[in-house]
This record gives sequence, C-alpha cells and structure tokens, in this order.
Amino acid sequence: MTYNGPVIDGHAHLYELDHAGHLDAIREAGRARSMNIVCIFDGKRVNANPEAWAAKASRPGRFYVFAGLDHSALFSGGRVDAPPLDRQVDILIAAGSDGVKLLESKPNYWLKLGLPLDGEYFRPFFARAEEAQIPLLWHVADPEEFWDPACTPRWAAEKGWGYDSSFPAKEQLYAEAFAVLERHPGLRVIFPHFLFLSADLPRASALLDRFSGIYLDLGPGVELLYNLSRDPAASRDFFLRYFRRIIYGTDCYSSMTVKEGGLRAQVIRRFLESGEEFRLPPGTDFLLGPPEDGVIHGLDLPEDTLAAIYSGNFAALAGDAPRPMNSRLAALECRRLAHQQSLLTGESESTTPAMRAALTLEEGAC
Repeated sequence: MTYNGPVIDGHAHLYELDHAGHLDAIREAGRARSMNIVCIFDGKRVNANPEAWAAKASRPGRFYVFAGLDHSALFSGGRVDAPPLDRQVDILIAAGSDGVKLLESKPNYWLKLGLPLDGEYFRPFFARAEEAQIPLLWHVADPEEFWDPACTPRWAAEKGWGYDSSFPAKEQLYAEAFAVLERHPGLRVIFPHFLFLSADLPRASALLDRFSGIYLDLGPGVELLYNLSRDPAASRDFFLRYFRRIIYGTDCYSSMTVKEGGLRAQVIRRFLESGEEFRLPPGTDFLLGPPEDGVIHGLDLPEDTLAAIYSGNFAALAGDAPRPMNSRLAALECRRLAHQQSLLTGESESTTPAMRAALTLEEGAC
C-alpha cells in the first residue's frame, strides 16, 4: 500500500551550522513532516547542540533536537569544568531539547571515554533522565561483522569501525545497557538501528517483552534491511506484533546529497509499505551498500501499523510537535560551550561554531 499520513523522521544528523537548509531539503525529499536532529559528543567541539538548536529555532515545527552531553571535563583531564550530567539534563530541557542522544556505547566512542555506561559516572544522568521522563536515543554496539576483520566492510574499517580486542565486545556493551535498564525501569529509550539485532528477532522480541520502555528505530546500515529480508514472514510477524515499539528513522546526515537522502527514505518506505522484492536503486549512499549486495523484501504493512511506526510512536515519546526553543537560554549554553571549545582547541571563542550559533540564536530572539 501507499501511506499518505504524517511522517516524523526520528533520526538525522546536522554537522555544520550552515547546513540546516540543506538538511531541511533532505527532510522534504524524504516526505517527512518533521525530523529529529540527534547530536553527538565530541572531544574538541564538545557536542553538536549549538548547530541543532540554531536550526530548530530558525525553522519552527520542522526539527526536534535530541541533544548530546558535555564530557569536556573528562577530555581535558579536569582542566575544563562542565556541569554534572544530571544538571545537564535540566539545562538541555530548559533550552528546548526534546530528548538526549547517546553515542557513548558505540565501541570507538566508548573507548574515547573509557567508562562503562552502568558505572558511577553515568548513574546520576540516567536517574535524572528517568525522573524527568526525557526520551533517549541510545546507540549501543554495532553490526556483529565489525568485530570480524574478514567480514568488516572496507568503508567501515576506514572509519575506524573495525574492532579488535582493544575495544569492548558487543556483549559487554549490551550487558551495560541492560544493567542500566534494570536499575532504571522508567527510562524511555529508543535504540537505533534495531539495536543491531535485526539478525536475531527472537532476542529482540525477548528484550521488548522484558523492558516496557524501550523502542527500536529503523535507521539502516548495510545489514539491517538485508537481515530482515531473509525471512520476510517472520519479520512481518515481528512488526505486526511490536508495531507500537518501532520508530521510523533514516539516519540521514547533512553532508549527503538531497538525492541520497530522498533515496534512503524511499528504500525504507518501500520496505515497509510494499510486498515487493527489490535491490537498492543506483545513487544510494555508501552506508546502504552497493545494489549487488542482495535483495530486499518488503513487508506490506497495514495502515495502522505504518501510522504508528511513521509518527505515532515517536510523537508519544517526544510530542506531536517539537518543543518550543528558549533561544535566550540556548544562547547562554552555546556561549558556555564556546568557552569550552576554546579551551579544548586553542581557538578564539569568537570564531567557534558554538559562538556563531549563540549569535544566531540571540539575533532570532530579538
């Protein structure tokens, strides 16, 4: 069937302040009413919150923001001060964020911090997130082939996503995440990329049954749609059973072309809406893999299931529309982040991306 209802893209990335208009064009090409910008932490730029807040403020109703955390005190060895993580939750909410993004359980990012997610450093954060009922989009692990040099795609290895024994094992990352969920049963968590369990639907089913506050998003990597196409009947049954726990997301990013973004959305929507077998069309981005990788088999889902996946489930967590920005408070936080960026990089505060965003927000608030 062809679905014509509202669509919220629950997973996208903005990398530069000047790319907001381009990302908005990608949103339109994907036929999404709104899009969720998720922000990654960084050892030098601290996080991508300033760019995302400025984009959200300039285009009301089009962008949600799941903000990233500030770990600059860790990266600087204590030379730079940062608010405690539980206090950061309140700051992010007050600025107008709709949720929090965690990439801290992706193996190479875990290694940057070197701290378990179920340890004492993160405990206040998860406690406050549970109390505030702010949704999280929490990347945990990666495709299992990334731990096998013989199976790791070349492009993944080039990005540092091929993991040897110096990285945490996939099961360790799962164990940390599940320990957090046991400790904080009220957390509301979206696990992107199907929690990298698209090849093990019985395990995914057991986790959804075990933890009532977790959801899976459809942000595709090379493996996801192919895994789900191996047994289309079993995958369709899974989607029909758990359609209230699955969230549409493309994982589009602002440095891809508008055509690539539109094709990525088209591929996911064709998988959900049609019962066809098809290969990737020419022109899709490299993260989906080459067309010769294999055949994708659509699930031909009914309209009520599609409505929940495309918009209803995300809206239930983050609101039917993005929360209004508090541009004044967001600008103040951007100025603080500009100071952090300056201390971490030696760059003048006035030229940092965060200061540019602060000025944009202040101008819009006038």
